[in-house]
Amino acid sequence: MSIAAIIPAAGMGTRMGGERPKQFYELGGVPILIRTLRKFHSSPLIDRIVVALREDEITEFSRLLGTEAYGKPVDVVVGGDHRQESVASALEGIDAGAYEWVVVHDAVRPLFDPPLIERVITEAQKTGAAICAVPVLDTLKQIDRQRVTATLPRDRIVLVQTPQAYRTDLLRQAFEKAVAENFFGTDESMLMEHFGIEVGVVLGCERNIKITRPSDLPLAEFYLALESPERAPQP
Repeated sequence: MSIAAIIPAAGMGTRMGGERPKQFYELGGVPILIRTLRKFHSSPLIDRIVVALREDEITEFSRLLGTEAYGKPVDVVVGGDHRQESVASALEGIDAGAYEWVVVHDAVRPLFDPPLIERVITEAQKTGAAICAVPVLDTLKQIDRQRVTATLPRDRIVLVQTPQAYRTDLLRQAFEKAVAENFFGTDESMLMEHFGIEVGVVLGCERNIKITRPSDLPLAEFYLALESPERAPQP
């Protein structure tokens, strides 16, 4: 069973508010995107990695990639303005006959536990699709402008993370259906739902935060320190 990983990294990262895309901000002295790639390189299940970038960022990424020693191929494709376009671009170059499964992961989630890849793939083998997620702890309200219209049941709602795993041929069909119907989803599982595929769920990781705002960086640095005992905060 061969597995390819898709890392959509073409976003502008406007919420970060800086001059650089968020995936190139440094975490512990290393660009976030490179830290994410290291996690996938460390997984024995992943055979190939495809990164979708904006065209004007490919040269800088290639320079960074040249400083790494990866034992598996890392390919680069030109992404689009939206996540769906970037994943579709990467998916075009993945042969379903050669890679039965694909794992899609946000470029700015570098702190997940690599064993999560195996868990989500194992779950995906039941229906063809699986995500990881964490429980909601806060009370959730549905609102209409400035008025509460309902309180949502927390036991039936989760916060979705990546990695997510899909059977390659099913994901490609879901993308084709989305294009034909001009349907856009916020992640690939939404496309699979639209395609009528049951999506499995496994427990994610609290440290698996998506770094999108400046306030996320200090928390990410703290979690990074916990990954490295020698860097752990002193009591």
